[in-house]
Amino acid sequence: MEKLQSVKQRYGIIGRSPLLDRALGTAIRVAKTDLSVLITGESGTGKEAFSRIIHENSPRKHNKFIAINCGAIPEGTINSELFGHEKGAFTGATGERKGYFETYDGGTIFLDEIGEMPAETQAALLRILEAGEFIRVGSSKPQKTDVRIVAATNVKLQEAIRKGKFREDLYFRLNTVPIQLPALRDRPEDIYMLFRKFAVDFAETYRTPPVQLDERARLLLESYRWPGNIRELKNVAEQVSVLSEERMVSAEHLLELIPNLLKRNLPMITESEDVNEGTLKEREILYKVLFEMKQDLTDLKDLVFEIIRDNNLQVPDVSPIRGIGASVPRRENIPRYSTRAVEDLLEAHKPTSEASPVLPKEKLKPIILDDNAKEQYQDLVVVDDNLSLVENEKELIRRALKKHDGKRKEAASDLEISERTLYRKIKEYNL
Repeated sequence: MEKLQSVKQRYGIIGRSPLLDRALGTAIRVAKTDLSVLITGESGTGKEAFSRIIHENSPRKHNKFIAINCGAIPEGTINSELFGHEKGAFTGATGERKGYFETYDGGTIFLDEIGEMPAETQAALLRILEAGEFIRVGSSKPQKTDVRIVAATNVKLQEAIRKGKFREDLYFRLNTVPIQLPALRDRPEDIYMLFRKFAVDFAETYRTPPVQLDERARLLLESYRWPGNIRELKNVAEQVSVLSEERMVSAEHLLELIPNLLKRNLPMITESEDVNEGTLKEREILYKVLFEMKQDLTDLKDLVFEIIRDNNLQVPDVSPIRGIGASVPRRENIPRYSTRAVEDLLEAHKPTSEASPVLPKEKLKPIILDDNAKEQYQDLVVVDDNLSLVENEKELIRRALKKHDGKRKEAASDLEISERTLYRKIKEYNL
């Protein structure tokens, strides 16, 4: 435990989550060996920081370290970058060049986004892992190298193997010791600690008092799903530090500054966009439909309470239970980010141990309606809902395009799909 705390202080790692401690403990133990390590986790969880921890706590700590983003190097030049090339090996090769595996011999190479590596390069990397040798581009002479490889990915490599995009034998060679970094939404106890760290750093840089959040604002942070993980949280902390005039920020003010925090922490599809050429995912569409149904339910409850108020009907006092007063505001007078919206969000994330108050039976009074009023209403007509996913998909696309005045880029962003996928759907459905 003492070793874990000292590493956290040395590298500025904030958090007390058991998932984070388990990953950090694994990295410290494997650092003393030369085993290959595969770090998995979503973008923004700190994979490169863990690779540096492994290197700087290993016997190779006095040798060189380099981090390489495999997805940022063009396919035609990645072999030359990694393994080097001979003079005249290809057009523009005016002289020989040493690659990273030759330059950083004896050190550590961190290969980020290993899932984006081309198949030809994967075969060459497998040879290094198995025999410790490589061949320059344009050469036939193998060369030896003693490099420790730490790889990382934010995609499911087993899914890439199934699709034929990644070698299975290379996966098992890299995955000698796996380290899974938890997403920020899986460690809610660390969210406010990280927010405070970023807010204090910003305040020290610009010599201003650091911002703080009240209890309800903290709950909003913890209930958000943080798709951008730590990077997104840092951006939010800096935005609040710049835009907020008050140093103690409330939940309502936080929502005015960062409206996206109203998005709930619900399950989400994490497969890549290229499945079936980026087809809209059925479960995502279903989630959107359910969200709209919940909004309709909220509107219906508001309408019922307004009818009760306007007709002076006697009902039990439900304000202690649902937070609704004797006076129900009309829809047009409700602000965009009302206190009620915040309360609904916080209510959904309260611990289940808090019991709701129950009204005694003697205080309950029936709702009495005038029998003559029945003639004012028509008989109930049951209409079958259209449960077709295709039709719902068409309707969502129409509404998004109408909302954004036909601007496809904004509509695609609202639907959480790529612009290319939206264009294909418009053409497919003749919208």
